[in-house]
Amino acid sequence: MPSPRKKPAKHLLIIITILISINVSAQQKPEIIWDQYGVPHIYGQTIEEAYFGFGWSQMHNHADLILQLYGLARGRGAEYWGEQFLDNDRLVHLLRIAESAPELYAKQTPESKKILDAFVAGMNAYAKAHPEKIDAESKQVLPVKATDVLAHTAREISEVFVAGDDIGGVQEVLKGSNSLAIAPSRSESGHAMLMANPHLPWADLFIFFEAHLNAPGFMVYGASLVGQPVVNIGFNDYLGWTHTVNTIDASDVYALSLRDNGYLLDGKVKPFETIHYKIKVRGKNNVRTEQDLACKYSIHGPVMGSKDGKAYAIRIAGIKNPLVAAEWHAMAKSKNRTEFERALQMLQIPMFNVVYADKQGEILYLFNGNVPIRSTGDWNFWHSPIDGTKSSLIWTKTHPYKDLPRLVNPETGFVANANDPPWTCTYPLALDHKKYPAYMAPFERPSLRPQRGVNLVLKKSKLSLDDLVDIKMNTGLEAADRWLNDLFDAVAQNPDTSLDQAVSVLKAWDRSTNVDSRGALLFMTWFGKLGEKSLAVPWDEKDPFNTPKGLKDPKAAVQLLKASVKEMNTKFGSIDVPYGDIFRFRVNQHDVPGNGGPGDAFGIYRTMYFSPDKDKTMIGAAGDSYVAVVEFGPKVIARISLSYGNATQPGTKHLGDQLDLMTAKKLRPALLDRKEILENQEEREELKK
Repeated sequence: MPSPRKKPAKHLLIIITILISINVSAQQKPEIIWDQYGVPHIYGQTIEEAYFGFGWSQMHNHADLILQLYGLARGRGAEYWGEQFLDNDRLVHLLRIAESAPELYAKQTPESKKILDAFVAGMNAYAKAHPEKIDAESKQVLPVKATDVLAHTAREISEVFVAGDDIGGVQEVLKGSNSLAIAPSRSESGHAMLMANPHLPWADLFIFFEAHLNAPGFMVYGASLVGQPVVNIGFNDYLGWTHTVNTIDASDVYALSLRDNGYLLDGKVKPFETIHYKIKVRGKNNVRTEQDLACKYSIHGPVMGSKDGKAYAIRIAGIKNPLVAAEWHAMAKSKNRTEFERALQMLQIPMFNVVYADKQGEILYLFNGNVPIRSTGDWNFWHSPIDGTKSSLIWTKTHPYKDLPRLVNPETGFVANANDPPWTCTYPLALDHKKYPAYMAPFERPSLRPQRGVNLVLKKSKLSLDDLVDIKMNTGLEAADRWLNDLFDAVAQNPDTSLDQAVSVLKAWDRSTNVDSRGALLFMTWFGKLGEKSLAVPWDEKDPFNTPKGLKDPKAAVQLLKASVKEMNTKFGSIDVPYGDIFRFRVNQHDVPGNGGPGDAFGIYRTMYFSPDKDKTMIGAAGDSYVAVVEFGPKVIARISLSYGNATQPGTKHLGDQLDLMTAKKLRPALLDRKEILENQEEREELKK
């Protein structure tokens, strides 16, 4: 007979209990493992601890920038840093961004409030632990408050992205992001894949921050716009998503007819409401003077200004959405499409396309946002100033989720968006624009960039992860593939010996914008002179990714080539200067040859926008920012880059340290496994809460 099991001695139980207690205690503090690219891998025992570490790590890498952004969101930029920020402060108060933040905070759910508070606590804990690492001018903003984060979110998403075109014309700069989701039917591995690739300016509130958050039952890897309390574009062990700026019109400008110190509405004079704000302006010797800011409001919304007997008021959908961050967090913790779409149905994020893929092989495209329910008119009508004398044109509600253009698991096996209207999100086309209100989105030809993206996908029936990376990094020109042979034919029909060298250069050219490409600048100069009227075949919705095409007047095209040769020789002294000699990636002390170029104009999927530098070169200023190419197999595989690096604080080594990857058109593996992270560790922090 077996002997009965003995109970452990009392003192042994005590020792085991103490050891367990010590181990649990050691794990209570949030931990950050920083990898060699300055990416924080954050570990917390709770989700709140992970977000505490997220706040800490953002301050670690971007404290000065974030504090300035929060100061501007308070509408106190002029008070902190001088009158150059006065226009910003006027706009923030006019839109009541700072004033609405306490109300937004009061409307947080218990879960979102915990996350927001933890994020803010992490920021302030970093500032307290490392005051020497924050500039004195930035410290004026401390301590950070939850209302600062909410005001910053409203300023960034609603003022800049949603209403930027109506307020100040910044929207055109922002229209540049690529996205792809590949279904198992078009994947070599049989697993769904996702490509995320936002294009934004390389400065200010458009800077992305890459991070990896971990807690029991929760993991998300991705990128956030600095100061955002959640991951905006990301993936977890089950699914991933990305955004592009969509062709939504979620803000409108109303032209008001002024009469008797008021404005006309339905034939009657209505008085303006005026609110006075007291703002301070920092002047010489740091003396601050107080100014009165009078802001006018009509029933339509804040009055931006007046001209020629008209006042102009703006109405912005979603500017008072309280749970924008909560929706992104709900997306991040989802484990399947049902849960993910439940998060999307909150409709708190007021704009952006959503492109999605998951481990179960599902893909999704959604034209997301707060689209106003309008009484009449098409997209062009609402994209122009609206007659403010008619109350029937003042919208009060937005469309529910079921009304938005959406495509799930199409037979085509892929969805894509590169800032084109929703109707061209796959091919053959699957969304019928006639089934939606005419104001939902324009029906127009996609630019050459989304055409390029779809054509690259269609080149192969099955794509590997490497293929998807190659598509992302493709620096070829759709314009060259479509019109260069036509140009050769035009020269052959209209021979000119002075163009012999130009033709030789263009025939030898690789039809790309690689660092060593010779002929790219000559072609781009020529094509930039053509214009729509020079094209023989206009865009055809029956062939949406191969039109327009052809040259209407070959002889005129040859003359434009002659003019381009002259321009090239004048500017560069040569018609075959290597592309990377002129176009540079230059950040901090890093200076490497550039590649890629303006996507919409030339159909370059590797989109970059360059601006002149003092040495007459052109340096990357906007475009390719964060890149993630992800395969959702049994174990998620991801390749990543963040063009300009993951930190902006003075003295950091991670500002510009990824430009070598850019010039080589390479991505780095996303470090997801703790063992792998520790092998690539640069620094390890145990945080003090």
